[in-house]
Amino acid sequence: MKSCDIAIIGGGLVGASLALAVQYFFKQRCPRIALIEPFAAGSDYQPSFDARCTALSYGSRLIYQKLGLWPELSELVQPIERIEVSAQGSFGRTCLEAVREKVPALGYVVENAWLGHCLWQKLESCANIERICPAEVIKLKPHRAGFYLELKDGQSVDTQLAVLADGGRSNLREQLGIALSRKDYQQSAVIANLSTSEPHQNRAFEHFGKDGPLALLPLAKNRLALVWSRSTEEAERLLQVSHADFLSRLQAVFGDALGTFTELGARHSYPLQLELAREQVRSHLVVLGNAAHRLHPIAGQGYNLSLRDAFTLAETLAQSETPLGSLAPLQRFVRRQRLDQQLTIASSDRLPRLFAHQHPLLAALRGLGLAALDLAPAAKSAFARQMMGLAPRHDA
Repeated sequence: MKSCDIAIIGGGLVGASLALAVQYFFKQRCPRIALIEPFAAGSDYQPSFDARCTALSYGSRLIYQKLGLWPELSELVQPIERIEVSAQGSFGRTCLEAVREKVPALGYVVENAWLGHCLWQKLESCANIERICPAEVIKLKPHRAGFYLELKDGQSVDTQLAVLADGGRSNLREQLGIALSRKDYQQSAVIANLSTSEPHQNRAFEHFGKDGPLALLPLAKNRLALVWSRSTEEAERLLQVSHADFLSRLQAVFGDALGTFTELGARHSYPLQLELAREQVRSHLVVLGNAAHRLHPIAGQGYNLSLRDAFTLAETLAQSETPLGSLAPLQRFVRRQRLDQQLTIASSDRLPRLFAHQHPLLAALRGLGLAALDLAPAAKSAFARQMMGLAPRHDA
């Protein structure tokens, strides 16, 4: 039987980041970490027009700088220097600008494959982190000082602290009886990469159409990553229509702020739901990432919140003088992240609903609200800081 101090179940972006954060905060007394991942260790990075992307907030950049990952990661990120927020049929709009917030960028767009590659390359230099992959945990058995993890291949691992970072469809979470609250938005997100006739100039766009919001994020070589929320039925139709028809429909909703849409990559979709685990910690157990909270993608905040959770968890563990897995520091981690989680989850949930109602009076009020925000520097700066992942944290 293998043994470790911390077993991270799920070696994706959140799990790998947590492993590096633990290494960062514990310094010379770093615990033994097992990173258990069902897929084989990543191969060399291969760029692709159709690569899936993540929007990293400026706050996430600061975290990766501390973890020593930013120098390599920054080689292939695209900065977001301006975010333009608008609503279809409304005169109101607002713009957030990095120069006004005195930061180099509001955020950065990175291909998931490149982020994963950089994380796993960094892990290779960490002697205290053992990567067990491909391997799948099929059962967790609690004992007095931690958990026994049963792997599909018959191996077992004894750990003081088990971290579930195995995604939104965590069967281990269900196996442990951790309840989930779920809100179905009755929508799906259509995602694709595309090009436009006019340069994006490092601008991102959040546009609220009458049938659902869409986001366009800048990529290298004048590409953009599209996240378009539509009804489940319409999203399915958008996957089936021709490229020309798809771009024509998109153009009708978004307008010509970027000229005409041209090249289009592969299209995919996934259902939109708000999912929140009723428990994030138990004695010797933490639920992290999409297994803890899965958000609407409207503001691109889901991964950034999970990264802040992972960073705060590692910091809280390092500050504790009790054995790893003790309940008190785990509960303190939840308290420290509660305000950040509440603000981020509430904004991701309420924004789509606010712009979904098409009553003329509400549309006019939304327009006035966007226009007023553009004329109120303090309010706009507070909104920008929330978007940049610099929200206040409760350190109780």
